[in-house]
Formats: sequence, structure tokens, C-alpha cells
Amino acid sequence: MRSIPIAVFMLAALIPSTAPAIAPAAVVDASLLPDGTYTVKLEKVEDAQHALVMMQNGVETVLVAQGSADFSKCKPNDTVKISIVRGKVPVLAVQ
Repeated sequence: MRSIPIAVFMLAALIPSTAPAIAPAAVVDASLLPDGTYTVKLEKVEDAQHALVMMQNGVETVLVAQGSADFSKCKPNDTVKISIVRGKVPVLAVQ
């Protein structure tokens, strides 16, 4: 009778933990961010209208340019000052 619980314990010890030690950052939808002006670090330019950025609080998000705003002038690791209005970026300035 004791061999079954010991076997279960041994089997459980062999199975690696499924939870990572440090969870990777999740990308947050830009429409969930409050309207306002932010300074962000540009990580990747997808195209002229889309860019992956890291906010100052460590949150990653994909921004969508609107109107005259254009991410084509930006490159990775640029610090960019943006305004977010209803999840879109109408104005940006590379610093």
C-alpha cells in the first residue's frame, strides 16, 4: 500500500513546474490606457502606422498612429513623446 503514494510523489517530483520563474510582460491594448501624454521607448516599428513600445511603467503596447502622426521616422530604442486619445496616437515627437 505504501508503494503507491511514494510512486506518485516520485512521479510528481520528476514533472517540471509549468509556471515560469519570471512571467514575460504581456502586451496591453492601447485602448485601455488613459488619454494623456506619455514618454515611451520604441522597441519595434511594424509599419508607418504601428509600433511596439515600452511605457515608463514597464507595460508593452502596440500603438496605432492616426492622422499626421507617422512612426516611419522612428527607429528602435528611440525615446518618443506621444499623446494617446481613445487608444490612438494623433501626435508624436522623437526626442
